[in-house]
Amino acid sequence: MIRYNLQFFAKEGAGGEKTEPATEKKLGDARKEGQVAKSREIANGFTLLALFLILKFYVGYMGENLLALFSQIYDSIPEMTTFYYGLMPQADVRLLFRKMLLRILILIAPILIIGVVIAFVCDVAQVKWKPTTKPLRPKFRNLNPISGFKKIISVNSLVELIKSLLKIGLIAYVCYNFLKDKWTYLFNIFDITLMQGLHIIADLVTDLGIRIAATFMLIALGDYIYQKVKFSNDMKMTKQEVKDEYKQSEGDPQIKGQIKQRMREASRRRMMQALPQADVVITNPTHYAVAIKYDPEVADAPIVIAKGEDYLAQRIKEVAKENHIEIVENKPLARMLYANVDVGQAVPPELYQAVAEVLAFVYHLQGKV
Repeated sequence: MIRYNLQFFAKEGAGGEKTEPATEKKLGDARKEGQVAKSREIANGFTLLALFLILKFYVGYMGENLLALFSQIYDSIPEMTTFYYGLMPQADVRLLFRKMLLRILILIAPILIIGVVIAFVCDVAQVKWKPTTKPLRPKFRNLNPISGFKKIISVNSLVELIKSLLKIGLIAYVCYNFLKDKWTYLFNIFDITLMQGLHIIADLVTDLGIRIAATFMLIALGDYIYQKVKFSNDMKMTKQEVKDEYKQSEGDPQIKGQIKQRMREASRRRMMQALPQADVVITNPTHYAVAIKYDPEVADAPIVIAKGEDYLAQRIKEVAKENHIEIVENKPLARMLYANVDVGQAVPPELYQAVAEVLAFVYHLQGKV
């Protein structure tokens, strides 16, 4: 007989279909892990656009300075060459090379700085500012070849392939559409001076780059919408996951109910223990019972030390009889006290007169007045 392991056919993360939107806790945990809805194409598009716009207005100044730099370097070579052998000392070559690199870095520094700033601003605009180091930590599960193979053959990989092909196709179309009328300039470039040729090439490159960057921006917009939708779907939870998370954060409702029940029972026991100290029990007479104690040395107003409804009201009256506490029937007053005064609280001023009349009646029966 052949045995089958039916768990093999079970879907990963069984427990129901993921139909519930992600909770704030899950989104917060995902953010700590570096999982956010972010499109890299937005930063790429803005960076390219800024780069070519800068080149459009900065390339002339940069070219003039580079040509002047090379002229200075070549002019300084004879001064550093030894008289007998026609060679430059190694120390002079290093010094010359460092100066040249420093001048070049100063020239291209604005482009680099602006590129970094734009990339940073684009990322912050998408996911807000909340840095985390967890994505940098090594994860050994990423070394699993099976998981890596699943990532290669997946819907996400197919989408990335389609996106790359779309970018290549659109960029190729933009390049062709822009250059098809510019071939005459390129073919005649050998018949003009070097500076004229450089200006023509610089204009062509920057104008084409701006168009390519604009194309990237359109792709980035679509990719950002896709990433938001994808992230929202990936973060969805099953109903069981929502329940489990609620239990973890708020506590199991059954356990909380048991705790509340025990607290009520403990409070009830304390209330019944204090009941023999009451001066009077005011009843409905069948549904409500409220026990009152008045001690001028402790409080200025009478205190409700016990109250109950139905079964508990009957129990309060039984204990009152056992302890020879007067039971007075006053339906309106019993209802008002039960509904408005908690155990341990003083009688409100608006009920002073009614309670005082009951206490006076009880004291008269007991011969205290």
